[in-house]
Amino acid sequence: MNKTFLPNKETLEQQWYVVDAANQRLGRLASEIAAVLRGKNKPTYTPHMDAGDFVIVVNAEKVMVTGKKRTQKIYWRTSQRPGGMKTETFAQLQARIPERIIEKAVRGMLPKNSLGRSLFTKLKVYAGPDHPHAAQKPQELKINTIPGEE
Repeated sequence: MNKTFLPNKETLEQQWYVVDAANQRLGRLASEIAAVLRGKNKPTYTPHMDAGDFVIVVNAEKVMVTGKKRTQKIYWRTSQRPGGMKTETFAQLQARIPERIIEKAVRGMLPKNSLGRSLFTKLKVYAGPDHPHAAQKPQELKINTIPGEE
C-alpha cells in the first residue's frame, strides 16, 4: 500500500529569495510572494504546515498600480477610539512608508490564523535596493507581473 509523504521540520529546506518590486504590479506581485511564503511552489506543500521560503522584497517604493488606484485606493487604520480612524491614499502611503503597501497586500493573501502570522514573519520588505540579508545568499526570483511582456 502507498503512503502519503508528510514532511517534517527536519526534511524541510527553506531557501531565501530576493524579489525586485521595481515597475511590478502590486496585486500580481503580492499573490506570487504569498504563494512562495506558503510553499505552494514546492512538491512538499502541506496546507497545515509552514513549508514555505523566506522572501526579501527590494525597491518597494517603485511598485505600481493600474488605473486610478494611486489616488482612489484608501488605506485606513484605527485607534479603536471614537474619531480615531486615519485614512490615506496609495500615493500618500507610498511617500510615507512604501514597505507597508506590499506588507498589507501580502498579509491579506495569507491565512487568517496563527499559521498566517508565522508565515508573515518570513517576509522582509525594503524601500530601496539594499537589504541586510546577504549572509543568507538569497536567490533572485523573477516575477513578471506585466501581462503580455515576456
